[in-house]
Amino acid sequence: MTVSITARDSDTGLTVSDLVERRQYVLDTSTPTTPTTVDCDRFWFPVDEAVSIETTSLTLPSVVATYVRTAGGEMLAEVDHFDSYDFPDGEYSVELCAPVKLYVYTDGQLSVETKADCMELRFDDEAEVLVGARSHHKRPEATITTTGDPRDLMAAISSLSSALKTTTCERSYPTLRGHPPTIELGDELDIPEGLSAPDTGVRIELPPERRYLYPIAPLAYYLGATIEPGVVPRIVTDSGFEYELDSPLGYENEVERVLKQTFFFDCLTRTEGYYKVNLHERAAVEHLVDLDFAALYDCTLAEQLEAYLAVPYAVIEDHLPEWKLTTHVASTPENAELLPFLVNDLAVVKLPQGQSVSPSEAQMTAIGDFTRDDFTRSATDGGTTVPSLVQPEQADSLEQSWAGDDAPVGASKASVQAFRNRLERTASDGDIDITVVCNDDAMGEEGDIAEQVYGSRSDLPFDVTIYQNLSTAALRAVLETEMDFLHYIGHIDDEGFNCPDGKLDANELDTVGVDAFLLNACRSYDQGMALIERGAIGGVVTLTDVINSGAVRVGKTMVRLLNQGFPLRAALDIAKDQSIVGGQYTVVGDGNMDVVQSESRTPALFEIQQLDDHFEVGVTLYPTGSHGMGTMATIPISNCDKQHLAIGNVGRFAATRLEVQNLLNMEELPVTIDGDLQWSTDVELS
Repeated sequence: MTVSITARDSDTGLTVSDLVERRQYVLDTSTPTTPTTVDCDRFWFPVDEAVSIETTSLTLPSVVATYVRTAGGEMLAEVDHFDSYDFPDGEYSVELCAPVKLYVYTDGQLSVETKADCMELRFDDEAEVLVGARSHHKRPEATITTTGDPRDLMAAISSLSSALKTTTCERSYPTLRGHPPTIELGDELDIPEGLSAPDTGVRIELPPERRYLYPIAPLAYYLGATIEPGVVPRIVTDSGFEYELDSPLGYENEVERVLKQTFFFDCLTRTEGYYKVNLHERAAVEHLVDLDFAALYDCTLAEQLEAYLAVPYAVIEDHLPEWKLTTHVASTPENAELLPFLVNDLAVVKLPQGQSVSPSEAQMTAIGDFTRDDFTRSATDGGTTVPSLVQPEQADSLEQSWAGDDAPVGASKASVQAFRNRLERTASDGDIDITVVCNDDAMGEEGDIAEQVYGSRSDLPFDVTIYQNLSTAALRAVLETEMDFLHYIGHIDDEGFNCPDGKLDANELDTVGVDAFLLNACRSYDQGMALIERGAIGGVVTLTDVINSGAVRVGKTMVRLLNQGFPLRAALDIAKDQSIVGGQYTVVGDGNMDVVQSESRTPALFEIQQLDDHFEVGVTLYPTGSHGMGTMATIPISNCDKQHLAIGNVGRFAATRLEVQNLLNMEELPVTIDGDLQWSTDVELS
């Protein structure tokens, strides 16, 4: 069972757990209650587990996006911060966008009230209340076997869209895009029965070459399009509409534009459907385009596509949200196995363009600012070699990854094995297991900070273990033990992890039980990749030598960001700016991997600037693996009365002192003031 709903130990409330995704959320009740399992079909939206309780109220520990509907699905209200609604007798379904998706059903009166840091649902006296939960976990349903022949790959990639849960514009919601089937290379093409592209009336014609096929995979998936051999790259619909993809901008750039434009307009059109929200992006462009979104909502996918692409890209370019991920993928047959995972992230896929860089070029020249007695984290009695480094070509996205032979500077290293390891992740007992290993007494400051911060979230169950100066045998045992996260502080060289009695090479391990890791040591890239190949999902490593004081800054910042739910790639994106050696760190494996859940669905970084008579707040949102492209977010500031697509820099907003103080009091949040990263719990407004 993926999801469980159980009574809290105190009996006053429910604990909802997603045992695979390591997510947990608590609902407090006004009185002790005993949950009874009920049929999931009693809910309008699909749920994985459902219970019945008797209570007068449910209190949530945070404010989450909330939608109140009739029992038949008609939306009555979108609940925001500091809102209050009273509904008369009736049947109501309340959708709560918490870390585990929740639905509450009641028959009677209903009141919903939100405050700065919590929200409450109130019912009739001792009403029967149904609570349902659905996991965000997505698994591929099958595996496609294909050769490296381009025509076989056309059929395989065409079948990825069989995972779409709808072909309406609602597929722009991440929960309605199923995980594509995986791909494995073999001796012949074998597509399991039922894995065919939906009938959307859209096909894509391409010359049968892998250099055309890999970049098209996310777009073909999103359009539910079949890929067929053709002389020139183009989109064709059954109605006769044609759109050339080999434009003067270049094939890859044109494919990227079509994907972004189609997805963006779907996000606008869907506001006529399940979630009739006031969306900022729609308000920003509606007057610029001749599109009737209400009419478009009822059109076919092919008809919508034709209308969308009739709008010049330049008209909407400045209003598009930042894209989450661009991945540079070499068009080798082996990398076909990576495509389903990139498609699942709706990444832009490009063929690798970059330049080789030397270790000295990769290191930041300002290291001289540190004191002469500052030391590096490489072992003092051994040397380390640096992997071949490459600087990927800059891309227009929040994050980048690289699927080539070299180690990327400024991008994460994608690995098919890492994604497969994640799929094989099994249910846990609910506790978040974190291990900190400090194998050098001189580096104890970082270990002390880690011990203080990890597990400090009172809303989550942690099991934090701290080790000092582990022997090779003890470190081997730690690496082989099932755990959510390992934070290693010490020395690494070519022979492996430095221990008091010798070296431990991760390449000599048969299996690794660690899910995610931070190896805060010099040139830890090779050991990190060895952990990935033996079972880990994702981690942060270093490419070259790192000065200790700089490594401490990065480590301390990573600790707090990971503890607040930032995924590895997003946490490193912020942390590397806090140290002169930050550019020497990179993510290996699945950069979407997180250690704990965010208190809100989408982790955020706030930039606060005090002006003469008010404050200005800049907001950057970081999508996660479970809340990816298409997620929406509200900004808890009164003059921001619209929802935003939850990705990247969503804007700057004027705010009063009280609003900024309420924002700082919501939860522990990373905040930049005059370029200095601080934490909301430490900020005092002047």
